Amino acid sequence: MPAPPERSSGGSPPVITPARVVIGLCLFVPFVAVLWVSSYARVEPTFIGLPFFYWYQMLWVFISAGLTMIAYRLVQREQAKRRAAQREDGAR
Repeated sequence: MPAPPERSSGGSPPVITPARVVIGLCLFVPFVAVLWVSSYARVEPTFIGLPFFYWYQMLWVFISAGLTMIAYRLVQREQAKRRAAQREDGAR
């Protein structure tokens, strides 16, 4: 189970970093792309005999997996930096 977002000293909310913005975008873009049905509700162009409607959605399965992997790696990097900073603060 992932740890809840840690608060900085003084009880202020977590800091929004550029990496966290990219993480949010990586997780948000697939939802918009697949839920906006009118953008891909058509037959043409076909790909290996499949209407656009079907192959577009299947393509997003792979794109979503890639974006989720990128988001996961960024989260792991942020957590490692936070742990290193906490260890450094504790050593002082």
